[in-house]
Amino acid sequence: LRKLWRLFFDEQGNLNVSDATSEPKELKSLHKTIKKVEEDIDNLSFNTSVSAFMVCVNELTDLKCNKREVLEQLLVTLSSFAPHICEELWSKLGHTESITKATYPTFNAAYLVENSFSYPVSINGKVRTNIDMELSLDAAAAEQIVLADATVQKWLEGKAPKKVIFVKGRIVNIVL
Repeated sequence: LRKLWRLFFDEQGNLNVSDATSEPKELKSLHKTIKKVEEDIDNLSFNTSVSAFMVCVNELTDLKCNKREVLEQLLVTLSSFAPHICEELWSKLGHTESITKATYPTFNAAYLVENSFSYPVSINGKVRTNIDMELSLDAAAAEQIVLADATVQKWLEGKAPKKVIFVKGRIVNIVL
């Protein structure tokens, strides 16, 4: 609950919530939690919902999320489990009506779809780096991105690779 409180306030204790648009990673964390809580309530597995909230708060803390859009939906989702702190934070956000009157957020599966992947790049059988690339890339485009990477260039030492093996969604192998 202290970590949740710190999402809303800065070190000096001032309310620090922004109206900026949310990042995809922030929305993914939120909607993953909404989905988990909905499933857990249907199955009467409340303890795992609490765990999902802890994971979400930790992820949002790591992302330095202070976006109103995400935090308000998180509060409404959490309000059944921690009503007093959620009501307090809800009022600090400027709402005059109780959080119990707020509409429960709906789960949107579109936020959980993966668009990119961190490909491990191995050179002569040893993983040397990871490169984030779109999952929609074909082998030729991925090869260009990998061979242009500074870490890969360092390991190539100016040599041209004999073979580049690209396995979509899995790994990139470079054979010297």
